[in-house]
Amino acid sequence: MTRFILVRHGQTEWNRVERFRGRADVPLNEAGLAQAEATGERVAAEWKPVALYSSPLSRAVRTAEAIAKHFNLKVQARPNLADIDYGEWQGLTPDEARARWPKEVEAWYSAPQDARIPGGETLAALRVRAMAEIKELGKLHEGDTIVLAGHTVINRIILLGVLGLGNERFWRVRQEPCAINVFESDAGDYVLVSLNDTCHLRKVR
Repeated sequence: MTRFILVRHGQTEWNRVERFRGRADVPLNEAGLAQAEATGERVAAEWKPVALYSSPLSRAVRTAEAIAKHFNLKVQARPNLADIDYGEWQGLTPDEARARWPKEVEAWYSAPQDARIPGGETLAALRVRAMAEIKELGKLHEGDTIVLAGHTVINRIILLGVLGLGNERFWRVRQEPCAINVFESDAGDYVLVSLNDTCHLRKVR
């Protein structure tokens, strides 16, 4: 069995004021840095991970570093944990994107499993790379606890994969900044232990 501690990165200005972030390397803001520190303290109090993996984007890496320092571990960037590629929507607000691609944006919010982002990635493609990464890390760390630092979109897709739910349920899973999710893998199947836990952030709100 492998225990996964799946964390979303802390707040940035682009998720405080909603913009499609994707591969844009937007840093944590002041609130996000405080959230990351609180997350590190929470993980250190409850688990003993042997490795920390992160999306290569700095907002996820910085969140992972706030956890890693408690264990003298190095953060290992994994390209397959990067956020969805938002293509031509990257950097736009939903309203700005809707003005140019009304049908595509409507599909993203009403039928995400069928959405086609101009120049971007589909949820189906994202799920393939995300779950391949989970399977690979599960085999590499059999019997261990590991931390993964990701993003709202990829985390939701991983959690849907863990639960065996389709991508049409994408908007039915919440991922707040610095939320902690815990799941276990065993013999190719999964058990979800906790979801979107943010109780460690009460003191920084």
